[in-house]
Amino acid sequence: MNRDRIHFLLLNIGHFMDHLFTLVFATVAALALTREWGLPYAALLSYATPGFLAFGLFSLPAGWLADKWNREGMMVVFFTGIGAASIATGLAATPLQVGIGLFVIGMFAAIYHPVGLAIVTARWKNTGMRIAVNGVFGNLGVASAALLTGFLIDHGGWRSAFVVPGVVSIGLGAAYAALRWPEVSAPRATTAASQATSAAPLSPDYRALMRRLSVIVFATTALTGVVFQATTFSLPKIFDERLRGIAESLAGSTERGHVAGMIGMFAFAVFTIASMAQLVVGKMLDRYGPRPVFMTLAVVQIVFFAAMPGLTNYWALAIALGFMLGAFGQIPINDYMIGRMASGAFRARVYGVRYVVSFTVLAAALPLVAVVYGNWGFDTLFRMLAIVAGGTLAVTACLPRRLPVAA
Repeated sequence: MNRDRIHFLLLNIGHFMDHLFTLVFATVAALALTREWGLPYAALLSYATPGFLAFGLFSLPAGWLADKWNREGMMVVFFTGIGAASIATGLAATPLQVGIGLFVIGMFAAIYHPVGLAIVTARWKNTGMRIAVNGVFGNLGVASAALLTGFLIDHGGWRSAFVVPGVVSIGLGAAYAALRWPEVSAPRATTAASQATSAAPLSPDYRALMRRLSVIVFATTALTGVVFQATTFSLPKIFDERLRGIAESLAGSTERGHVAGMIGMFAFAVFTIASMAQLVVGKMLDRYGPRPVFMTLAVVQIVFFAAMPGLTNYWALAIALGFMLGAFGQIPINDYMIGRMASGAFRARVYGVRYVVSFTVLAAALPLVAVVYGNWGFDTLFRMLAIVAGGTLAVTACLPRRLPVAA
């Protein structure tokens, strides 16, 4: 494997680790802390909210710093910083300390999307497929958070679910620094100012089109962010309620430890299979463009969310796979559009703005899930998500059939 492929692999592993770290607590809260600390699930969600808020708010300064300083150096900061923060969270003794740890994890997690995606879209061709492959790794991180955390709860306790990935991430940071040291040690990664000043003036029609597309990108970012957060964070709890019968049957025991691992396995299977949708989406983006792909995935979500209320066991598992295919399939589309339209000199900052919107919505979605679940249960949440997907369908219908290329 040559140096270029190793670089792409490490960037993909970084996306995997990013989503793994942000969702470890989702499974820990659902399967361990509700019993160990005697707190209700809805109350535990409040300690995760600041971390997701940091995940969003720090995306913009991370992108700005990467453009001004060094994108490769920021990736080293990401790996080592998030690893150290996760280890510290695993040593927490109170819910407040866990909340502080999750906030710091969110700060470092905010680095990946504006910086890593800017590197991917700048270095390689076939942008749709590259982003799709990168997105699959991210979704495998989502899936593995449930699987690995369930396994570690069974065999080492919930603290090991934070400590073990933290140690691995610090090691990855050292490997990334060694591979990219000439770029990491450079004073600046790009000459943004010279690139910006050489750009040709934009026509009024082009500026109007870019404003229209910006509104669509940020509106769909917000809508799909609600769906993504509500489903990925809640799925372990949803499966704990809806699939408990088949989990106990397959585990061969009603002991909590065995069932936790089985619930994690179900979540991992659904997330992993659903993430493969991004490979199909990436190929379709390069061939057909974002409008028909986006609209099709919105329809998929509407159908499966509307079908989910009241279902349990195998039917619930099948329908959950359906709406997760739609939720994961949509992820690379906005990144693809930004990669096509944004100037390379400022691409990390544009991604930063996009992920400020995305992860601020993710943070806001957690209180929504807590309120809806605490008062009406998951069936009402599914109906609400079907309405949100309908909003996505309406907005994406306004996309032009062909995207402009970066000026």
